[in-house]
Amino acid sequence: MTEKNEIMSEATVVEYSDAEAAMIIEAVLFAAGYPVTYTKLGKVLNMAEARVKTIVKNMVEEYGEESQRGIILLALPDSAQLCTKECYSSQIKEALGIKRGGNLSASSLEVLATVAYNQPVTRAYIDTVRGVDSAYAINSLSEKGLIEACGRLDAPGRPVLYRTTDDFLRCFGLSSLDELPEVMTEITTVDESSTNTEN
Repeated sequence: MTEKNEIMSEATVVEYSDAEAAMIIEAVLFAAGYPVTYTKLGKVLNMAEARVKTIVKNMVEEYGEESQRGIILLALPDSAQLCTKECYSSQIKEALGIKRGGNLSASSLEVLATVAYNQPVTRAYIDTVRGVDSAYAINSLSEKGLIEACGRLDAPGRPVLYRTTDDFLRCFGLSSLDELPEVMTEITTVDESSTNTEN
C-alpha cells in the first residue's frame, strides 16, 4: 500500500454517534433481510461489538410489539434482524402472492417444544415424551434449520444430542431461550370428601 493510500484510508475512518450508528444499523438490517452479526456491524461502524450490542438493545424498545410499526427488531445472542410482525402475515402473503404457509405440523411442533424446553436431548428422549417415533419430524426440523445436532451423549450407543438454533429463535420472534413461555403444569387435587364412599 502506498503512502497516499494509507493517508486516504486513515482519513475515511468515521466515528459515529449512537444515533447515527442506530440509523446505519437499521438500514443494514433492512437491506439484509437476514440476521447480521454484531461483529459485522462493528466492522461496518468501526466500533466495538459491545457498543453495537448496547445500541441494538436500545433500539429494540423502539421496535417492540407495542410500537406503531409493522416491523420488530430481534436482538439474537450473536446477531440482529428486522422482521415483520406476525399479526400482518396474511396481508404480507397476499401482497407478495405467497400461497404456501410454511406452517409446521402438529408432530413437528411437539418435537420442537420438547427440544426447546429440555435441550440438549436425544431422539430416544423425544420419542419417550411423545410416545411415538419422531425420526421424520426430527429430520424435517433439522432440514429447516430449527434444530441441530450438538454432540453425543456419553452413554451406550453414543446417541446424538439435539438443540434449537438461532433460526428457531428468529422464526419465533425470541431473542433468547429465556423468553420462552413458562410451561404450565396442571396439578389436579382430589377432594378427599368426594373419594370417601358412604357406608
